[in-house]
Amino acid sequence: MPNLEHQTAGGGPVAALAADGGPTTDTDMIERLSRHTTVGAAPREELAWLVTHGHMEHRAVGETVSTHATPLTAMYIVLSGRISIHLIRGAVRHKAAEWRAGDVTGLLPYSRLVAPPGDTLVEEAADLFVVPREQFPAMARECPELVAILVHVMLDRARFFTSTLLHDEKLRSLGKLAAGLAHELNNPASAITRFAKTLPAALALATSAAQQLGAAGLTPEEMSAVSRTATECFTTPLRKVRSPLEEAEREDTITDWLENHRIDRRAADSIAQSPATLNDLQRLAGELRPAVLEHALRWLAADCSVRGLAAEIEQAGTRISDLVTAVRGFAQVDVAAVPQPVDISEGLAQTLAVLRGKARGRSIGIDVSVEAGLPRVRGVAAELNQVWANLIDNALDAAPVSGSVVVEAGVRRGSVVVRVIDNGPGIPDDIRSRIFDPFFTTKDVGQGTGLGLDIVRRLVERHDGDIEVRSEPGRTEFSVSLPVAGADQGGRAA
Repeated sequence: MPNLEHQTAGGGPVAALAADGGPTTDTDMIERLSRHTTVGAAPREELAWLVTHGHMEHRAVGETVSTHATPLTAMYIVLSGRISIHLIRGAVRHKAAEWRAGDVTGLLPYSRLVAPPGDTLVEEAADLFVVPREQFPAMARECPELVAILVHVMLDRARFFTSTLLHDEKLRSLGKLAAGLAHELNNPASAITRFAKTLPAALALATSAAQQLGAAGLTPEEMSAVSRTATECFTTPLRKVRSPLEEAEREDTITDWLENHRIDRRAADSIAQSPATLNDLQRLAGELRPAVLEHALRWLAADCSVRGLAAEIEQAGTRISDLVTAVRGFAQVDVAAVPQPVDISEGLAQTLAVLRGKARGRSIGIDVSVEAGLPRVRGVAAELNQVWANLIDNALDAAPVSGSVVVEAGVRRGSVVVRVIDNGPGIPDDIRSRIFDPFFTTKDVGQGTGLGLDIVRRLVERHDGDIEVRSEPGRTEFSVSLPVAGADQGGRAA
């Protein structure tokens, strides 16, 4: 603590040491406050009351004025020097705001702030005039003009932190989105590279097989049978993805069939990779001469391989295009941030496309149920997508590995209602009322900012909606209600 004699709450000309070591009387302190940019506009008698009910403190560089883990107990009028508040985002500490001579910070009259959002440190040796919280009721009675000034300071500070923290949370969401998108794009991009490298060899094999088949001298009927079988095999949809064990069993079965027909068993692997079934092979064997059957099967396998690679490249490219489209829709990069009719089902689909990678990484199933003909709501699509992203992302964090998340959207009493449900452990009763408070989080340090649900609440309220939570072990449900576009919203515009 600084080496000071504090003025007593009872008032009186009790001296304290100023920053330069000289004495500071009540009169000197009143003069100093009258020159203060913020509180100096208050009447002199109110400044005199302030002096007799507060005290001076000198803080050295590096000292901590307040911490995010400790409730605020006083208001600080900065007379000289510089103090700043530092927030922790992930594992990084960064400065969010600073106060210099002429500013007021700390706890303010009528403020609902309990603990600051970060740690407030002294960056330049500072003189602070401190007014304890206990004096606020009396200050409201005795200093109405001063309190009016401080209320304006509080409102300006609230606006600043709201916009700043919303921006920070959007950047955090963008970072998570970018990481998930990079993972999602990596899979199809790697697949395209892999298939493109394999394609030349497959084309060479198909060309060689076609030359051998042409040299075998097929009859028109045999050529027609081979072409029909190739078309049927390629256009037959794959009903399921085979496991490695199922693949091995299929290859063994085809190997046995080839050996029974005196065909080189080395063709089994390529035929097993094709969609051809044993019925296809058996029918083809009945339509072709034994001398040309092996050439036909080799060409059939090679042709299916080339077509399959081309189809895989097309699917991977389409997946990349779909992801980019989903992200552009999620971020609404080409749409002005003004209220307009918004398709909730489209926003949910875009959000789920972005978060699918995270769900797959934790083996969590996401079931989506959207009522047919869901009406539009009026709002800003990008902001509503931020709501869905935060709620679904939290549900994925809460659900156990191999758990489930359910997203439902329907109409109830003139409102569109979106529910996000997870089967996690639930929210304890003792903290349920605090989950929408700024900076409150149950996640480990560096894992959560405590801003996600606060921003969700603010965005929902900005759209004249309501958000509710119901929780018990094994089921937590967040429910968002938004007025249907065109309905009488009975309040401010979105």
